[in-house]
Amino acid sequence: MFADLEVPVIIAPMAGGPSTPALVAGAVEVGAFAFLAAGYLSPETLREQIEATRALTPKPFGVNVFVPGAESAADLGLYRDLVSREANRLGVEPGEPTWDDDHYPAKIDLLVELAVPCVSFTFGLPIADDIARLRAVGATVVATVTTPAEARAAVGVDALCVQGSAAGAHRGSFTADAPAYDLLPLLRLIAAEMDLPLIATGGLMRGADIAAVLASGAVAAQLGTAFLRCPEAGTQPAHREALAAGERETVVTRAFSGRSARGMANRFIAEYGPHVPAAYPEIHHVTRPIRAAAAKARDPEAMALWAGQGYPLAREAPVAEVIGTLVRELTDAATRLAQRHAK
Repeated sequence: MFADLEVPVIIAPMAGGPSTPALVAGAVEVGAFAFLAAGYLSPETLREQIEATRALTPKPFGVNVFVPGAESAADLGLYRDLVSREANRLGVEPGEPTWDDDHYPAKIDLLVELAVPCVSFTFGLPIADDIARLRAVGATVVATVTTPAEARAAVGVDALCVQGSAAGAHRGSFTADAPAYDLLPLLRLIAAEMDLPLIATGGLMRGADIAAVLASGAVAAQLGTAFLRCPEAGTQPAHREALAAGERETVVTRAFSGRSARGMANRFIAEYGPHVPAAYPEIHHVTRPIRAAAAKARDPEAMALWAGQGYPLAREAPVAEVIGTLVRELTDAATRLAQRHAK
């Protein structure tokens, strides 16, 4: 599926708002591929987004699903009490530290019913029965992996999305203590062992980056942060402003969700990050009202400003224009390499 793409570019699923039907449709219409993000959506809203995307384009696209993990046994009330002062400042109450499965079974049922042509999974692996059900309706099944061991464990899937440590937002790792790998070494290690199509992701921002991962064994490059400034993306205004300014360093934190994720440094991370337990999605639910209120107030100091390490290179342009520029850069990079080889 991915090896046959006209443009070897995939727009990553970006849960929490940035992924939209318009962004996905805009990408697939110019020969790339793109994922809707099912994370945090109700099955009803996910259905609406799939139907809205199909109304915009007849071309295939994918949907990404979060695999639920185990419920935390930590005392999460302490962290809730700690962030209450931030909630009070914004005029809201922190959420309750509840566990849920993000409607996982219902989402699988929906994707089977609607015969979505590609389904990717993050935070773990689908069970064999789910893979079989999706394949029975023609879906390509993709697992996100962050280590060679995770890649070896991904039995039965059709392709691997290999995520390096420079990626923005959540690490797709199966466990909280998975070691962090730079993308190119990880890609080469997995390519040496696995006979599956590999999608490379994590910190890719320019066409030369795409050329590098294609040369290292990937069939396509998946980019997320590079599209956050597109008008079709559902990126919050304060997040857009921080991306455009390009002044903040990125850090990996559990402060907002209880799971490791890369975003721009801000006061919330500095104050609360050192105290947060590893508990996802419980901490996500605790901070969700805070993040929503901060976004409404355009206060970047209490928002999750997810971004990959190369985020200052993100372009403010329509998705089709960004993809066109990436293709030209990819071609230029390949030409330079060929000319150097010919000397």
